[in-house]
Amino acid sequence: MRYLLLSFLLVLSVQVLAQSSYFPPIEAGEWESLDPTELGWCSEKVEDLLSFVEEKNTKSFIILKDGKIVVEAYFGDYQADDVWYWASASKSLLATLFGLAQEDGLLNIDNPTSDYLGQGWTQATPEQEGAITLKSQLSMASGLDDTVESTGSTQNCFEPSCFQYLAAPYSRWAYHNSAYRILQDVLEAATGQTKFNYTRTRLGDRIGMKGFWLNYIYYSKARDMARFGLLVLNRGKWGTDTLLDDEAYYDAMVQPSQQENPSYGYLWWLNGQEAFQLPGVQFRINRAMIPEAPADMFAALGKNDQKIYVVPSEDLVVVRQGNAAGGIVLTSSSFDVELWEKLGNMNCTVSQTTKAEKVPFSVSPNPIADQIQIRSDDPIEAWRIYDLHGRTLKARTGAEVQREISLQRLPAGIYFLQIQTRNGIGIKRLVKS
Repeated sequence: MRYLLLSFLLVLSVQVLAQSSYFPPIEAGEWESLDPTELGWCSEKVEDLLSFVEEKNTKSFIILKDGKIVVEAYFGDYQADDVWYWASASKSLLATLFGLAQEDGLLNIDNPTSDYLGQGWTQATPEQEGAITLKSQLSMASGLDDTVESTGSTQNCFEPSCFQYLAAPYSRWAYHNSAYRILQDVLEAATGQTKFNYTRTRLGDRIGMKGFWLNYIYYSKARDMARFGLLVLNRGKWGTDTLLDDEAYYDAMVQPSQQENPSYGYLWWLNGQEAFQLPGVQFRINRAMIPEAPADMFAALGKNDQKIYVVPSEDLVVVRQGNAAGGIVLTSSSFDVELWEKLGNMNCTVSQTTKAEKVPFSVSPNPIADQIQIRSDDPIEAWRIYDLHGRTLKARTGAEVQREISLQRLPAGIYFLQIQTRNGIGIKRLVKS
């Protein structure tokens, strides 16, 4: 009965997520907070967490739960009203703006980029150039030669000589900054506005996010980053205001956008995939990007550890601004691992609900066709399958439920399998082909 009740509460908590989220006032005002002890977090562990992020050259650090501030801290001379750069976390903001612009009928990401920049924007042949779409650039899969620029270069080169054909779109993945940055020119050409104005009027003014673009990078206060994270956590909705109504675009944005690097959507990094690829290299690492973090987490990651982590299953947004936590890195770093190890162990006593992601189990095959088999050392007392909206599609509970699950009737897409054993809860991402 105890496990059955727990399963019911877990399902219920996901289903009422959108209704229970709090949104702070759009204009300046008090942002409601939640004491960490209300979540069962130990004050000693909160202090240890803050000491850790401070030691890692952090300027600001915010945790939102259900939209409310659980942790907010500023270090050194940095204050709440100070502005810092997002670095490549700006990419995820641009991806969201492209979804808004497409919904407004101003562009279509399936169209060739030359429809917006004119023919001859690359040094490729007309046929090769015509195969490059906005979607392939949002996916970092344009096929253009990223070695023309140095990895992580801040130099902006938009001459045709900077865009040289290397391979067919989607045949390789490469973290190509110039191919990304020129998308900002596409946005301006398509909307007829500066990216500053379009960002402000279409998004910023409606959620209270204030910031600005400078040299293709977005700058803002920490709370503005948190506001953006909260908007994306709620699938483009801010209270009763729906900014992004195109659920198909949203789902595609936070799903694998190509096969070469399954941990990359439309300019968003995805956790819980079977492999990932880092900037500047052409090989895959066969594991999830941040195994210590929830499998359904996705993130805006920028140079020197600028972070916006979004965790739908836990209704969490975590924001970090600052200098590099260790060596200079463009995206994922050891900071992610250490931070999520701590965040996964904040409770005073480890309970069934705090062991999420810690129960080892495997699923095969994955990607799946019609049926999966679960392998776990412990008896499985409950499982459920839910979609990106948090809706439960199938569930079973009871002593030693079956380990073979038919998914034949589910359409292709991304799903999550959550299992419960006597030792806790585990979650894995499923890909239905």
